[in-house]
Amino acid sequence: MSEDETPKRRPHRDHEPRSQVAPRVQGKWGIASIFSSKNNTIITVTDLSGAETLARVSGGQIVKSQRDEGSPYAAMQAAFRAADAVKEKGITNIHVRVRAPGGHHTKTPGSGAQAAIRALVRSGLRIGKIEDVTPVPTDTTKRPGGRRGRRV
Repeated sequence: MSEDETPKRRPHRDHEPRSQVAPRVQGKWGIASIFSSKNNTIITVTDLSGAETLARVSGGQIVKSQRDEGSPYAAMQAAFRAADAVKEKGITNIHVRVRAPGGHHTKTPGSGAQAAIRALVRSGLRIGKIEDVTPVPTDTTKRPGGRRGRRV
C-alpha cells in the first residue's frame, strides 16, 4: 500500500463527543410513593410539590381476603388503577419513592414494591428516578419488649 492508500480507521468510541446533559423529558411529572409492608401495599401519587394527591390506592381495595393485601398481584393491580387515574389527569412521567415500615420494624420493602414499579412502567408511565425513603434510625428509642424480651 502506498501512502495515499492507507485504510481509514474509525475513531474509537471513547473519543466521540458526548453530551453532558441528559435530554429533557416532555410532559407533566408526579411522585409515586409506594409504601410496601408484609401485610399491605399503598400507592399514593401526588404532584411534584406533594401538596395535591392525585390518586391513592391500596392492595386492600383490590382483593377480598386480608392475607392477600400484601401480595404482588394486589400491588400490581393497585398500580395499574393508580396509573389510569393519573393518566386521566395528564401525568405522563413519575418519580418513584419506595418505603418500607422502617424504624423498629423491617427495613426492606415487602413483595409488592417491585411488582408495583413494574406495573407502573407497563402502564405507559415513564420513570424518572427510583429512591428508597425508608426511615432508618441513626440512634433510636428503646425497642418494645423490655429487658427480658417478649415472652410467648
